[in-house]
Amino acid sequence: MTDRAIVALDAMGGDRAPDVVLKGASIALQRFPQAEFLIFGAEDSIRPLLAKLPRLAKRSTLQHTDEVITGDAKPATALRTGRRSSMRLAIDAVAEGQADCVVSGGNTGALMAMAKFALKMLPGIDRPAMASYFPTQRGESVMLDLGANIECDADNLVQFALMGDVFARTVLGFLQPTVGLLNVGSEEMKGHDEVRAAAARLRAGGSPIRFHGFIEGDDIAAGTVDVIVTDGFTGNIAVKTAEGMAGLFNDFLRAAFRHSLSARIGYGFAAGALKKLRERLDPRRYNGAVFLGLDGIAVKSHGSADALGFANAIGVAVDMKVNGFLDKIRAGVATLAALQAPADKPQSAAL
Repeated sequence: MTDRAIVALDAMGGDRAPDVVLKGASIALQRFPQAEFLIFGAEDSIRPLLAKLPRLAKRSTLQHTDEVITGDAKPATALRTGRRSSMRLAIDAVAEGQADCVVSGGNTGALMAMAKFALKMLPGIDRPAMASYFPTQRGESVMLDLGANIECDADNLVQFALMGDVFARTVLGFLQPTVGLLNVGSEEMKGHDEVRAAAARLRAGGSPIRFHGFIEGDDIAAGTVDVIVTDGFTGNIAVKTAEGMAGLFNDFLRAAFRHSLSARIGYGFAAGALKKLRERLDPRRYNGAVFLGLDGIAVKSHGSADALGFANAIGVAVDMKVNGFLDKIRAGVATLAALQAPADKPQSAAL
């Protein structure tokens, strides 16, 4: 475990880049004063901003490029034509060992395609998964996949469970996170073949994963488990539904307090509690989706994030680096492979 971390920043990715990117990096330095930054982007835009952030400037190296991956660029096109873009150069810095992790608020599909191409996959992991964390009744939970893989087989789901377990331990600080498979019911016979096969493997004795079993949609917000595993189709719909409901609740709450004079007076008495609620549900606290399974650390900030949100995305990347995320994934994969190798052949024949 080491505190030193070199972060490659795509300074031109995001709705308000490079301003938000640089201010976010400056905020992140308050938590990680040993961090260093490799900044990729247009020098004419970045230099004046760095002049106003002297502490960040001392901890940064700037590499100029005029090329930017636009938000509407198709992943295949970006991969083919964006070799000198700020996004690709930041990813290449990790691939070449110049940086420990990359953070970008740019085009999600392009970032995934470029990162998978340049960083490759970790041995024993077939596909990358997008993971993030969010508040629940019990604290915080991790969910993956959030959209990288529309269809998954049992092997993918088991690998996602392992990666989610390690992410929960290295970023959220869980000692023994519980892992659940999202399903249409909690009974063992429920769900399609891939989910039931994955559950059978995760229940195997000696597994490094603390498997809870199947969970349902209402278990997500309840925080029944610390890590929620599903395919990207289901995960993407679930997380966006949750985001929509949070927005709806906020709108209803505002309307209720504006409904009458007595409601406005009541708001004055409840202001302190409501402030704590807003802080607890502040999406900036949970900014930073991670591409797990790559042989390198890549974090995607929301494109509309402000400086505090971007700082939190950097924090996720640094936490993964200083807590040895990749090494723990490799060790977990080796353990699972040793446990499952003898049992896989009979199980495959039975299926």
